[in-house]
Amino acid sequence: MIRRLTELDDEICFSFLKQQPAENLFIIGDIEAYGYEQEFQKVWGEFDESGNLIAVLLKYEENYIPFAAGDFDARGFAEIMLGDPNLGMMSGLKAVTAKIEPHLSNRIKRKRETYYAKCVEIMDEGIDASAVCQAGPEDAEQLVELLNSIPEFSDSAITVERKRRGLKDGSSRSFFITEEGKMVSTASTAAENSLSAMVVGVATDRNYKKKGYATQCMVKLCRQLLSEHKELCLFYDNPAAGTIYKRIGFEDNGFWMMYTIEKEMS
Repeated sequence: MIRRLTELDDEICFSFLKQQPAENLFIIGDIEAYGYEQEFQKVWGEFDESGNLIAVLLKYEENYIPFAAGDFDARGFAEIMLGDPNLGMMSGLKAVTAKIEPHLSNRIKRKRETYYAKCVEIMDEGIDASAVCQAGPEDAEQLVELLNSIPEFSDSAITVERKRRGLKDGSSRSFFITEEGKMVSTASTAAENSLSAMVVGVATDRNYKKKGYATQCMVKLCRQLLSEHKELCLFYDNPAAGTIYKRIGFEDNGFWMMYTIEKEMS
């Protein structure tokens, strides 16, 4: 049985989601921020015959994120999504979205697959991260300037205002290394919630590569987050780029899918 969840379901919902906090990073963060009763955000749950919650579907604006640990009513979730005239995206773990995809196939315009990795324990013996500083809101401009100078971040929508706001409200944190007064390497989190966080923006100025700076920033970041008992996750496209992450304790955990859904013609 699939039904809308409300604040009355919060305890059972979180008991289910926190079993895999990194995998449910976005669902947990959105529920903590906006709850169950917003017009732009809705949450559904599927229950088995014994009344146990076995799957969750979250709608945030035009994006839907499904999660299930095992079998679930994929057609039922697809019907909910297709009933929304604003449906524009679906994202989630490939193991889950692959079951829904056949029911949306005639509406899918594009899909993108990225590696999904998570870390619950860091392997950082012998790595000195004492040169790494934690950024404050006053560092937002330099952080954005560094990221914008890196080719792979050239299409990023990050702005100084958004970076400063995230550092101020705690939804993001950043770490960096300077050399001769210039910020040359950084690593950040995004979408932080009470149980997990996503690692983003790992970058080093091309003139300062091969010095281990990105690794040091990652280690400092991971040490802090894991000390707060938060699981860490990240997405990456290039297998070669995953080497640095695996070296400090991240393990591949499948794929994260992002689908662009064609709007229904009125």
